[in-house]
Amino acid sequence: MADSSGVDKRQLLRQSLLFAEFAPSELDKLVQFAKLRPFKSREVIFNQGEPGRHMFIVITGTIRINILSEEGKEMTLGTLGPGDVFGEIALLDGKERTATVTAMTACECLVLERQEFIPFLEQHPQAAIKLLTALSARLRMTNEIIADTLFLNLPPRLAKKLLYLAKMHGQQTPQGLRINIKLSQQELGNLVATSRESINKQLRAWQEEGLLNLEHGYITILDPQALAMQV
Repeated sequence: MADSSGVDKRQLLRQSLLFAEFAPSELDKLVQFAKLRPFKSREVIFNQGEPGRHMFIVITGTIRINILSEEGKEMTLGTLGPGDVFGEIALLDGKERTATVTAMTACECLVLERQEFIPFLEQHPQAAIKLLTALSARLRMTNEIIADTLFLNLPPRLAKKLLYLAKMHGQQTPQGLRINIKLSQQELGNLVATSRESINKQLRAWQEEGLLNLEHGYITILDPQALAMQV
């Protein structure tokens, strides 16, 4: 079912784990109020503390979830890709956004508005259950980040994060497994809760050991097995 722009929103919804098993008739109801929205690389989708009335489903690209403390310290809670849902907390409780979300690459998202989606959930309890599953996955991810920060030193934390990014966004090249997201050392530091200087020192050490290569902001893992031994 394509709209006037030729976009098949039903098929896009089906790509999301949240709606993958919905019947065509149920998807058709969502299609009536789902809007497709593009975002540029590095564009802020919404800021922490803003009122939240929309939920987003990633169709293409990668987004980053960050929180900011009152002292101005930034921490990245995670990255999301196609099929993932974000913005659901504020949509459900009608309160302020709990984090800032930024497009790491050019992205497309389907947008669902609270005033239309809440009645849909009331009529389709299986959707509410799936949304709870998505929330539970987000909570598990946050708990893992907290545990890693408390109990792991920087090398295993960073190795674990690089291997995850390579799994989600890696491309095999003749040189090795290239992470196809351009990340600054400050952004990597935010991902593993450490300073840019510490990231620089550790990446340089691994480059000298032949575990990875740094070029123009991209990281290529030359020896995934050796890097995995750091975890």
